[in-house]
Formats: sequence, structure tokens, C-alpha cells
Amino acid sequence: MLESTFCHLPGIGLKTERRLWAEGFADWLGLLRGMDAGEAPIRCGPGVRVRLEESLHHLQQQEAGFFAQLLPADQMWRLFHPFCGRVAYVDIETTGLGRGMDHITSIALYDGLRVATYVHGRNLEQFEEDISAYQLVVTFNGSLFDLPFLRRQLRPDLPRAHIDLRFVLKSLGVTGGLKRCEERFGLGRATLGGMDGYAAVLLWQAYEATGREEVLETLLAYNVQDVLSLEVLLHLAYNMKLDQMGSQQSRLHVPALHGNPYRVHPEVLRELRLWR
Repeated sequence: MLESTFCHLPGIGLKTERRLWAEGFADWLGLLRGMDAGEAPIRCGPGVRVRLEESLHHLQQQEAGFFAQLLPADQMWRLFHPFCGRVAYVDIETTGLGRGMDHITSIALYDGLRVATYVHGRNLEQFEEDISAYQLVVTFNGSLFDLPFLRRQLRPDLPRAHIDLRFVLKSLGVTGGLKRCEERFGLGRATLGGMDGYAAVLLWQAYEATGREEVLETLLAYNVQDVLSLEVLLHLAYNMKLDQMGSQQSRLHVPALHGNPYRVHPEVLRELRLWR
């Protein structure tokens, strides 16, 4: 999809982009050839040629940040396919909503192959180094919560390219929180016993009070499940966006939900219900 994108070019919006597609200009090289032959259906100034050549170069160099600064915010989903090998699905848990002395308790990072977790008081700062290896970060509501929290507390060098899946799904008519979106696509959380964000806050409080590893592991299981779901949901949303646009491009294979390496401890959940 990215190589068929023209709305990042100077003077070209979504309407003109659709006109180019309708006229048979399917990708950047096709438009360049059309410009050379004088066949482009729109007036393309020298800036368009420069941007097209830059686009080819930055895609070859796998530099998602170049496109992130040019694409309309609601079109960031187009970055997913070419950069899917360098994507980090990220989710944080905190002591609250960011007011006063609230802080991050844990971070989950998943890249399609491995899961990494970072815990306050243990290795939270390691996230700053690890996230620098990626070109694209994917969150759910991260533009309003996770990323501002991370920047305020850790100041990591986050990838400039960010897909906030909450708003991609909303544009497809899929609304609500992450759990509700998961339910829409049949991604159940039976093993998590109905845990929610407030339960994660209580689990951290219980861990701080007792130091019990099974409490922490239950919290991490909840945190990690979010990033595992993001991978499946983004593949589904990407294909739905192609359908919405009537694109002829091949749809992505939707991966199975990756297994959670952390275990929920039932006795901890029973205690949690008493604490609440």
C-alpha cells in the first residue's frame, strides 16, 4: 500500500490520489514514468518528482520516520506492511491515569517474534535502549496515554512512526476499548478472568505490599496480552482498510494469536476480587 500512496506528495490529497489510481497510476514508479512521458493526469511540479525519488530511497533504507512526517495522521496505517519486520507493539501499565505522582509499573513490548517486559524498580530503563531498534510503534490509544506517559517518565527515543490502532479501528466502525474490539473479532481472554486496567493497578499495589512473584506474573500476563492482541487486530484492520478503499492489493495473512509466556495465577485473581 505504501508504494501506491501519493497523498504524501506536495499538492496531492486523498481525492487526487484516487484519481491517479483510477487513471492507472498504481505506484511511485508508474507515476514517474507517466511524468516522463507527459501522461500524468495532474499537474506535477518538480517537488513531486523529488518527493517520489526520496520516497523510493527512504523505503529502500527502511526509514519509516520519513513517511511519518508527511502522511496525514489518519493514513499512518499504510506504513504497516513495508515495516512489519521492524514494528514494536507496546503497552504500559501504571499506578493511575497520569496525575500527580503516578508512574509506569510495567511495559510490554512484542515484535511478532519475542516478548519483552520491563518492570518498575527492576529494568524499566532498558526499554529506552530496546525501543530504538524499531522503526514503527503500534499502540491502542497510545497517542493519548502510553506515549505521553513514556516521554514524561523515561524520555526514550521513540520511533517517529506510530500507528494508534484505536483510531484505525474507529475509522472502520469498530469502537470501544481494546477488550471490546477484541471481542468483536473473537479474541477472547478467558484465562485473564475479566481483568481490567483497575485490576492492574491493584495488582501492582499488592505486589509492592507483598513482593510475591505470582502477583507480578499475573500483572505481566495482563500487560503482555494487550500487545499480543495488537498484532492480530492490526493485520485485520489493515485488510479492512484495503477493502474499504477497494484496493486490488493482496491482503495480509492474519497470524494466530501468539501464546502468552506469562501465567495468570487463579489464587491471585481470587484475592483480587476480595481487595476490590
